[in-house]
Amino acid sequence: MKYMIGIDIGTTSTKAVIYDEAGNFLNKHSIEYPMSTPEIGVAEENPAEIFDAVLFTVKKVIRETGAEAKDIKLLSFSSAMHSLIAMDKDNQPLTECITWADNRAREYADMINEQHNGIEIYKRTGTPIHPMSPLSKIYWLKLEHEDIYNQTKKWIDIKSYVFYQLFEEYVMDHSIGSATGMMNLESLSWDKEVMSLLGIDESKLPNLVSTTHIMKNINKKYADFMGISENTPIVIGASDGVLSNLGVNSYREGEVAVTIGTSGAIRTIIDKPKTDDKGRIFCYVLTEDHYCIGGPVNNGGVVLRWLRDELLASEVETAKRLGVDSYDVLTKIASRVKPGANGLIFHPYLAGERAPLWNANARGSYFGLTLSHKKEHMIRAALEGVLLNLYTVYLALVEVMDKSPEQIKATGGFAKSEVWRQMMADIFDTSVEVPESYESSCLGACVLGLKALGEIKDFEVLNDMVGKTYQHEPNQENVDIYQSLIPIYINLSRKLTEEYDLISEFQATHS
Repeated sequence: MKYMIGIDIGTTSTKAVIYDEAGNFLNKHSIEYPMSTPEIGVAEENPAEIFDAVLFTVKKVIRETGAEAKDIKLLSFSSAMHSLIAMDKDNQPLTECITWADNRAREYADMINEQHNGIEIYKRTGTPIHPMSPLSKIYWLKLEHEDIYNQTKKWIDIKSYVFYQLFEEYVMDHSIGSATGMMNLESLSWDKEVMSLLGIDESKLPNLVSTTHIMKNINKKYADFMGISENTPIVIGASDGVLSNLGVNSYREGEVAVTIGTSGAIRTIIDKPKTDDKGRIFCYVLTEDHYCIGGPVNNGGVVLRWLRDELLASEVETAKRLGVDSYDVLTKIASRVKPGANGLIFHPYLAGERAPLWNANARGSYFGLTLSHKKEHMIRAALEGVLLNLYTVYLALVEVMDKSPEQIKATGGFAKSEVWRQMMADIFDTSVEVPESYESSCLGACVLGLKALGEIKDFEVLNDMVGKTYQHEPNQENVDIYQSLIPIYINLSRKLTEEYDLISEFQATHS
């Protein structure tokens, strides 16, 4: 038997998933690592820890499956977007891995928008101007940390770092490149005007390659450690977002996929680059014939984790005693409350927000609190708030799409919750389909790997690979309730723009 391994380098963990040639799930292993957030705006990780996680997860799934090196058909990679690492002349990191969640470049993102015609840069590159992007981060380091800027030989992302360790070559796939804010979508090359703005040239960046680019002759010590051959094809793959669409079999016109993990996103695939005159959505590469448009949100499962850790200690303790997942307990508590949480609205902007606000200063809030509201209402409102926020991104996406979506395919950790799945169907007033396998980005990476090897011509093979799905239809009574809440939710977030800036400034001064 031959095996495929998909590796997903995520924000909070790296996972490796092993499949047989038919795409049947066999085994997985994941390793978590800490994110350093010593002060407001900072969100960094140790790149060496992440590289070790890649090695150990692959080693683990191969060993537990009983696979031999000669039977590994391919490894293919998925990765979180927007990370940045500055490497020196000795190919050592000058910085930690600065993640998408790091907001220290927000002032400089504003400068790019206001002083350097940011909307035109966005239209060429597909990445909205925001502190998440490596474009904004490098601009910040150039103006604020000249010592790091001057010592930097290469500006890379976390996947480029992993590939450099494995092959001693700096490469970046078009998908990750299109999320930097520095790659021209039409030419699939580094954008000359952006290079000029940053004061760098292409020699300071990795070589751009197709998402189906194959590399061999991996460093022998790492091949031996993982349990693969030096000649095993290693496919560079793409970003986690676009591969998640692929992994839930959502790549045709009019199909929409929603992912909620730590953060969240809503996306659809089109056949050529397209941007939004209002700058609300991204456009990233899957392949040269497939482009992904949509919007990312900072606040997905991280909101529920915050609730669990900070407000719900007794419920967590109960869950431990019962031997059940604490998140299952929380969603069951939420299910006791009617849709709309008795008029309690939660804006989930605990980590600033990307789409639809693109405002790093946005802050979370409860609105409508009364003495009649209890803890379960707060939990339900938080769950609803994450989905209502995604729904506002969905509205922008529908406006840009040429065809109205008929169905949403959902994936990510939230998809394990029946309560949240039904809530999504009701809020979006659309049929929601959830594949049995939740590891969509890893499956997408493997299917892209099969295309790279020339074993498939298109992605139709996914029809058989995705397998059983769960279907949820909207409940019309609940739909009507949410449709009444949505305008209040949207209008409130727009009216608070000035207050978000003021409270952010206060927090920066008095924290």
